[in-house]
Amino acid sequence: MEAKALFPEDDLCCSVCCEIFKEPVLLKCSHSFCRVCLQQYWERKSSRECPICRGKASMEEPPRNLALQNIVETYLKQKIERETADKTEARCILHGEKLLLFCEHDKEPLCVICQSLKKHRKHSICTMEEAARELKDELKPALNLIKEKLEKFTMVEQACKKTAEHIRSQAQHTERQMKAEFEKIHQFLREEEEARLAALKEEEEKRCQIMEEKLEHISGDISTLTDKITAIETAMETEDTSFLKSYTNIKERAQCTLQDPELLSGALIDVAKHLGNLKFRVWEKILGMVQYTPVMLDPNTACAYLSLSDDLTTVRNTDTVQNCPDNPERFNLCPCVLGSEGFTSGKHSWEVKVGNKPAWDVGVVKESINRKDGLLYSPERGFWVINRRNGDKYTASGGTLTLERKPQSIRVQLDYDRGEVSFFNSSDMSLIHTFKDTFTERVFPYFCPCARDGGKNDEPLKICPVKVSVTETSQ
Repeated sequence: MEAKALFPEDDLCCSVCCEIFKEPVLLKCSHSFCRVCLQQYWERKSSRECPICRGKASMEEPPRNLALQNIVETYLKQKIERETADKTEARCILHGEKLLLFCEHDKEPLCVICQSLKKHRKHSICTMEEAARELKDELKPALNLIKEKLEKFTMVEQACKKTAEHIRSQAQHTERQMKAEFEKIHQFLREEEEARLAALKEEEEKRCQIMEEKLEHISGDISTLTDKITAIETAMETEDTSFLKSYTNIKERAQCTLQDPELLSGALIDVAKHLGNLKFRVWEKILGMVQYTPVMLDPNTACAYLSLSDDLTTVRNTDTVQNCPDNPERFNLCPCVLGSEGFTSGKHSWEVKVGNKPAWDVGVVKESINRKDGLLYSPERGFWVINRRNGDKYTASGGTLTLERKPQSIRVQLDYDRGEVSFFNSSDMSLIHTFKDTFTERVFPYFCPCARDGGKNDEPLKICPVKVSVTETSQ
């Protein structure tokens, strides 16, 4: 039912401003006005009289009309409620009546007149309240699914934000490492340049010293010959008697026993020694300061409990969660990591130092293995792995392996085309085990340092570098 107004709005209006009373005050003549309106009226008239009856008002401040104030407040509250109801109550566009009913067959609201029409006479009709409740209940499962999906999207959004932060951190860390590695190369090249320029300078000084000694010796001989020529020419210019008397001495002096001078052989700088194959010889020296590892660890696959070395060749279990995103490639439960490069053909090998670790897993896995749950090793599940447990138990896919000696390092050999994965003791290349299968997808090197076991299994797994050599061949 609509709330009825207690009074007409005109009875609740101030006679001065013609609006609803605001802070009404009461004069002794029983007329009421807004407090501000009465004060302004008196100021304009310069007299204190009633605006309606002109009766004289007391000089005291007129009292508030609390009863009228309450009536006004109640009226305004009812007015707001009526206006709100008018806005929310929909009416039938055909009959102008309120839409109180709902046709369940046509899924449309009705008024009481619509209900009686032939169109809806045989349809199931209920109240709007009942229909709204039923349809809201019908929507709740879909709403819950949307909320669940929203929660998933929100989780993925947070994961993406965390991944974006990790990408920036990865880039900064990688940039620092790259700059450090290039600085080592730059420093080596600077030192190599200085050493080779110093060698050139040393040879220059040595060659110049030899030439200066040669020049000094030749200069002495030239001085001697010059003196001889001067003396002979002077004697030849004297009068005949003197010349003839001293002829014997002059003739002896004219004898020259000096050997003809020769240019020094090999006096020039050996340019070929300094420039010949310069870049190749520097590169050979660079090979001596670098290592090549055939397999690198992929940090994007490493379980959060693992710590990888900066050169991505060593992995250990820290039992401490690293700050990294839970990306699809990463292992969640098993403390393992993959090699950075997968294989779909060819022969490949790498060596893993296991040391005295009492527990470890090493081998090859297919790309599609489940990385978020616990792992069960078997070729059927895509694992070609051998492991060590309890210090002296070696297994392959659950089967026990018998080893004559405990290996310090394991050599893994993959022949993808033949479907073979073989494991050897690196110290004597004795065969430990061979899997034979058919590979149908990309496979990756697999490494698991296992649990720390209270510090008993702290030693890391390390991929060993291989020796790099240069072979010269003619073209």
